[in-house]
Amino acid sequence: MNVVLLVLALTAQQPQDTVVLKPIVVTATRVPVAADLVASAVTVLRGADLVAQGIRTVADALESVPGAHIVETGSFGGQTSLFMRGGESDYVKVLLDGVPLNQAGGGMDLAHITTDNVDRVEIVRGPVSVLYGSDAMTGVVQIFTRTGNNRPELGAELHAGTYGSTEEVVDLQGGTRVLSYSGRASRFSSDGLYPYNNQYRNSVVSARIRAMPDARTDASLTYRYGDDIYHFPTNGQGVPVDSNQRAAERGPMLSVTVGRVLGQHVDVRVSAGLKEARLFYNDEPDSPGQSGFWSKDWVRRATTSALLSWRALAAISVTGGVEYEDERQRGTSQFSASFGTFPDSIGVHRNNTGYFTQAVISAGRTALTLGGRLDDNSQFGSHATYRTGLVYRITEDTRLRVSAGTGFKEPTFFENFAHGFVVGNPDLDPERSRSWEVGVERGRIAVTYFNQRFRDLIEYNPAPPPGAPNYFNVAGAIADGIEASFDQKVTARIVFSANYTYLHTRVQQSGSPGDPDGLFVPGKPLIRRPAHTLVPQLVATLGTRARVTLGARWVGTRDDLDFSRPTGQRRVTMRPYTRLNAAAEYGRGRLLFTGRVENLLDDRAEQIPGFRDRGRNVLLGVRIAVD
Repeated sequence: MNVVLLVLALTAQQPQDTVVLKPIVVTATRVPVAADLVASAVTVLRGADLVAQGIRTVADALESVPGAHIVETGSFGGQTSLFMRGGESDYVKVLLDGVPLNQAGGGMDLAHITTDNVDRVEIVRGPVSVLYGSDAMTGVVQIFTRTGNNRPELGAELHAGTYGSTEEVVDLQGGTRVLSYSGRASRFSSDGLYPYNNQYRNSVVSARIRAMPDARTDASLTYRYGDDIYHFPTNGQGVPVDSNQRAAERGPMLSVTVGRVLGQHVDVRVSAGLKEARLFYNDEPDSPGQSGFWSKDWVRRATTSALLSWRALAAISVTGGVEYEDERQRGTSQFSASFGTFPDSIGVHRNNTGYFTQAVISAGRTALTLGGRLDDNSQFGSHATYRTGLVYRITEDTRLRVSAGTGFKEPTFFENFAHGFVVGNPDLDPERSRSWEVGVERGRIAVTYFNQRFRDLIEYNPAPPPGAPNYFNVAGAIADGIEASFDQKVTARIVFSANYTYLHTRVQQSGSPGDPDGLFVPGKPLIRRPAHTLVPQLVATLGTRARVTLGARWVGTRDDLDFSRPTGQRRVTMRPYTRLNAAAEYGRGRLLFTGRVENLLDDRAEQIPGFRDRGRNVLLGVRIAVD
């Protein structure tokens, strides 16, 4: 903590804000709405700022957002999870141009989601299931792909750094009033932290085309393909013991949207999206007599939706829509040991239809938001959610926000349908949340108090009665806290900002209250949720050619489970850690030189017990662009 306070003291005396509330936002209401009418807490990260800071993944970008906490298993490509406002790591819906990237049931590994070709990232905190259905329990993160403009521009980049890291990029963008386009292909690779079996490769192709044939019609097409492979030698305790364990994921994402203005006050928008993933896991025996395991899975999530919006001048906006989603998974696996071979397979499917409506009513200094949704799920039946919010403008630059709502998350396919060593429960209810918050914004200062109550959380019983499933609904928990953000121009070229989050979580109910090593222990905090997080940042523009960014992240103590310890003694308190990052860019003619240093202080404190963290990491690069 002292290091961060020192950074704050030094930087307060001395650059451009990267967390900006834009005049118009989309994700909070699903249609474009002026930001000062939105009752939810919204943060917008601009793609240009992320590029200037050398931020390669969306996970790294989210570390600066109030209420968000990123946890990763150390090396490049390691499991990377997002905890928002104290919720579980599968409680945030992540969208790319409207297409869900989560697996069925909300599971999301952010390690491979890059900032390639990103225009902006909008983050809505709080339940948004009324607009987005399952998974949006504690928030929504939506990534918008860049649209080109002006004359065609071709660019190429080359980066290299520590841990044997290299990155190669080529991109193209341009456009006219009628047609615009952008495309980018990148390949990142690293040798990783460990001396053997820790290589990582991430390849991404992203493209977007937008057409406006007339003033009343627009259409867009987004395509993204990822191909990732991650070698990891660590077991469940983080010990490097495996010479050939690896996991891979590859597959496309496709989004198509068409909008049409039907009259002076009415417009319609129809969209379809598809996310497919082919998941591979291989762990052959390291030596004769050892056990081995491999699996291959194909996962698909397809959505279609139609939205009809009616607006009466600037006072009333009413949106109604229907959304259909189809989720499928099939796969095979095999466990082999000296005592035999055990093949297995899975083939599951479910669908959901959601009907929703929302109204935003503005009158004078007040804006009211009302919304409701009904979901009909083939697995667990019907489920209703609501959201309401009020914004009151006290003065020209001060507003008060109050909102409340509910959210839900469907079980994962594994929780519903697993068989073999683990038995799923097809009768599971969705996990639910009920939340409220109040916030005050004055100029460039914002403070929000939030309170969230989770129920029907899904627990795992490793030794159920014969014939009973391993999963069941029982647990309940509370998470409340405060989010505060501030940014200020120190001079015309220097901006200082800081975000702070205080989080208090506690378990209310558990199906196994006598287990001190359980995820849900009554009276104890939820694991991996820090009580305090502080993120200061300074951005300085030097002349017309250079920009420097200095940022820090201090994460306080949090509970976790250390599986290297004996049973009954695994709950531990992890010590705080600090990450100080610096980035700079300098342009001259058609060339742009970049540099980024992560973990400048080389803090090796672990995020997760037993898993090593990256030390100081340097990445230098150059970009050339031609018209």
